Amino acid sequence: MKTKSKPEIKSDILSWWLLIVVPLLGMVVVNFSPNLRFISDKFSNQSPPNLDANYRYNFSESLRNNPNQKEAVQQEIAFYQQRLAVDSRSGLNRAALAGSYLKMGRATGEGGWFLLAEQAAQRSIADLPFDNKGALLVLARIAEARHDFTTALRFAKLVGFKNEDAIALSVTSNLAMGKVTEANAAAEALVNRIPNLGSLTLRALVRESQGRDAEVLQDYQQAMAAEEPGDVGGSARARSLLGRFYARRGQFVQAKALFLEALRLVPRYPLALIYLADLETRQGDYREAEANYNKVSAYSGGVPTMFDRLVDRGMAKVKDLQGDAIEFRRLRDKAEAGLRQEQLSGARGFGHRRDLASLLLEKGRSQDVAEALALMQQEVKIRRDAVTLDIYAWALSSAGEWQKADRVMAEIVRSGIRDAGMFYRAGAIARTLGKDTESRAYFQKSKEIDPNFDDRSRQALGLGSYEF
Repeated sequence: MKTKSKPEIKSDILSWWLLIVVPLLGMVVVNFSPNLRFISDKFSNQSPPNLDANYRYNFSESLRNNPNQKEAVQQEIAFYQQRLAVDSRSGLNRAALAGSYLKMGRATGEGGWFLLAEQAAQRSIADLPFDNKGALLVLARIAEARHDFTTALRFAKLVGFKNEDAIALSVTSNLAMGKVTEANAAAEALVNRIPNLGSLTLRALVRESQGRDAEVLQDYQQAMAAEEPGDVGGSARARSLLGRFYARRGQFVQAKALFLEALRLVPRYPLALIYLADLETRQGDYREAEANYNKVSAYSGGVPTMFDRLVDRGMAKVKDLQGDAIEFRRLRDKAEAGLRQEQLSGARGFGHRRDLASLLLEKGRSQDVAEALALMQQEVKIRRDAVTLDIYAWALSSAGEWQKADRVMAEIVRSGIRDAGMFYRAGAIARTLGKDTESRAYFQKSKEIDPNFDDRSRQALGLGSYEF
């Protein structure tokens, strides 16, 4: 028997290796991609580890095959458009289409969808002038988005306050107008009628405006216990708002976990991304903040949206805190140009006088302060929630009208709201007026509400720094 040489033995081993190992590797490669996807899904489908168990979304399996928010609404729009192609005079179908356009506007922030919704609702009423609650509610929501709260409430009244959507609109419009008692009564009525995710979230917002923190958390916990798998957008919104609440109390870990949970439900959800970026700015995580602001812009695909002004101002703050004066001014000027363009739309636009005023106050020149004060004097005639009053007080104090500013801050304090920035501003105004004891009390209250309310936080809100 011929003995094999060493090269022949090596060749045989290589042949066996090719025959056995390569097919096995092929099997691994074929199965690796699906397995990797499964592993990735498993990890991405988990709640953040720091999230309170009460706030976890309990329908994770339902997220796997769900279309994204835009796709889901687009399917609705296509469905009603097909129905109207068969019967173009159907007022009910056109009202439903108007509602879908409104949903898309809220999801994307694109103003064009709101205008389409308004036009569809008006045509629906022309075709069906009686008992057309769907179209009236769309017109009410568009009026509210334009800060025309009186008109919004008038449409809601036409629908009738036995309708749950009309009651919900009464909550939000009255809250924006500073009519907290009316908003609270409507919220209680809504929860008593239907204690679900939406109604409990609304009541939590009313209670937050009154400083009833323990009850706010109670409402959010009940809201999330009552949620159902169909309303992923509502679930993401509730967690974003609760995350904002925690951030305002200096509880950053829980706030971030809630924003991440919202983004797990609705990836690239603009509200959660903006709140998360704001939080990261406060924490000094500028690179992460910038990345999240950029995700908001990427989500819109370059189409102008109502989120742009928030992104540009947020990015400008990041650049300012980083000491990049050139980029800071470019982004601030871009935000100002966008806000001014919005003002030119008049009654049909979604003018944000309050945002333009606060930007002008940040600039601080005498002509900017005068314009900001004029804007806020208009704004408080239609909107008197705590945020609006706070910016009005800022404008008054910047213009040297300290006594008036002090009275406005007193109105905010009486509302019961717990906001570190507002109490800090009240303290600064009181100190300027020589009310040292009152000033120290306000500063101390600010620190109690948010122990992490530091110089960076104050800079982001246009506040000075005082020892207390």
